[in-house]
Amino acid sequence: MTELPEYVDGVPNISGREDLIARVVAEGAGKRLYADRGGIDFAGIKSAAAIALHMHQPLIPAGGGDLATADVISNLQYMMENQGIGDNHNAPVFHWCYKRMGEFIPQLVDEGKEPRVMLEYSGTLFHGLRHMGLDDVFDALKRITCDNRYRHCVEWLGCPWGHAVAPSTPVQDYRLHVRAWQHHFAAIFGTEALSRVRGFSPSEMALPNHPDIAYEFVRTLKECGYQWVLVQEHTVERPENGWGPEWKHLPHRLVATNSAGESVSIVALIKTQGSDTKLVAQMQPWYEAQGLTRQPLAGRLVPPLVSQIADGENGGVMMNEFPPKFMEVVHSCSHTATPLMNGSEYLEHLFASGVREEDLPVLQPIHQKAVWDRMKPGDGPEALAKAIADAAKADHRFNMDGGSWTNDISWVKGYDNVLKPMEAASAAFYANVVEPKVFSSDGRYRRALFYLLSSQTSCYRYWGQGQWTDYGRELCRRASAIATHDFA
Repeated sequence: MTELPEYVDGVPNISGREDLIARVVAEGAGKRLYADRGGIDFAGIKSAAAIALHMHQPLIPAGGGDLATADVISNLQYMMENQGIGDNHNAPVFHWCYKRMGEFIPQLVDEGKEPRVMLEYSGTLFHGLRHMGLDDVFDALKRITCDNRYRHCVEWLGCPWGHAVAPSTPVQDYRLHVRAWQHHFAAIFGTEALSRVRGFSPSEMALPNHPDIAYEFVRTLKECGYQWVLVQEHTVERPENGWGPEWKHLPHRLVATNSAGESVSIVALIKTQGSDTKLVAQMQPWYEAQGLTRQPLAGRLVPPLVSQIADGENGGVMMNEFPPKFMEVVHSCSHTATPLMNGSEYLEHLFASGVREEDLPVLQPIHQKAVWDRMKPGDGPEALAKAIADAAKADHRFNMDGGSWTNDISWVKGYDNVLKPMEAASAAFYANVVEPKVFSSDGRYRRALFYLLSSQTSCYRYWGQGQWTDYGRELCRRASAIATHDFA
């Protein structure tokens, strides 16, 4: 396959070969990856568990004393260089966390065991690690990603390049994030490795619930070649009654319908609620799976899959307790009736057993029943706006800010001082780069895109007011300036 350079003129390779990326993903879509290897007797198991590790560090303008001229560096680099501040002493452990699966997987496989893990690394983390010269991380990850002895144990999940939250990121920019990550991943690990990426992990588990935005979100994933998405249990509902999923350990079909009456769907695996980092670090999904047995689906009994995702580096429990617990569980579960499985591996076996995608129970983003009770799909955006307003009056719990990993955080309310500069940067990029049809292979395009996507990282909102919002606004300023002046 054609390989891509990781950097072009000093900028990560995040655009320019969309044709190649689309072709690679399409060619890999129908290939059997797991059914013929891995030692899983799907017909004989009673349940399974899946864990995913989310890894991310934002890029911040902190490489110098003046915010307006400081180099953009990884937050990990800032932590490394300032270990006396707060929790920055954890930086060397974080470094190890980013590469340690590259040590654990070969050790376990060489012992005759069957480890499984799904990995999700943001594009800003990839760039930050490379910029810091931490090539050992990539060497370790490449081994388990590309070596035929280990690659069936590791599944990479796609994500937005800049760790952008879908509910409040302009839909056209979110698509740029999705494609940019595919570009960058292929440039690092090769196009063959990209052809095996089938699942998608939304940042912060944030699922848009506004019908028109949710539709564009799912459409973006489908058009970029993704076959399934990980969703949080309390961000989805059953269309018929607005309740949560009845069979939360079985795959579903996430259906998104817009105000024009158009629908699109994608397979969804459900991440159950709970204290994510603690649950994954202590391998709770496997212990929960041990207590389950086959469940009914499409006229047959199939093994349920208990799925969880957590930060792979944050918190003492993940830094310290996860390694021995992961090793212990892999030793206990390998070649048993309750193995670890990855998402695409499970789905490949499930569909090979005769279950079809259309057999899966349907879910929709949360709060949409309240909308569709007040209008019909196809009534248009004005009717949608009225239905949303009426639903909000009728129930104070109703909102269209999007569901996320916590009900306590809105990714919209209270963030005008960051969202407005983000919107301005997005508008500048659209007006000066997209609308004039500048080629995505143009170096100016790639540089402007780098700053635009970096500026939309969720951290600039999640950490509240102060320095982090200053970082976010400064990156937005740079994105706007480049989009305006470089294309004048």
